[in-house]
Amino acid sequence: MAVDWIGFGYAAAIAFGGFMGYKRKGSVMSLMAGLVFGGLSAYGAYNVSNDSKDIKFSLFAAGVLSLVMGLRYKKSGKIMPAGIMSGLSLLMVFRLLLLFMAGL
Repeated sequence: MAVDWIGFGYAAAIAFGGFMGYKRKGSVMSLMAGLVFGGLSAYGAYNVSNDSKDIKFSLFAAGVLSLVMGLRYKKSGKIMPAGIMSGLSLLMVFRLLLLFMAGL
């Protein structure tokens, strides 16, 4: 099976976003969430690289981020970072479901 570069890129974007939230605003919670969800996504990408049907971790991380960041975007109306992260997470959820359906 091929390496899930899209999944690893998504995980890196999450971790980098958490780091930038900490660096710009001093938000420790942003750093923690970025590292936790980035780690979950990276582990999920590793699992998808080994078995394309093993989407549990990636789907959980992307689904939770899609929901949380979507609610933050609805509340604040700010496209950066909540709108972008909710959009990326929603695209990742769709990608994972399509990957799972193609493997059946």
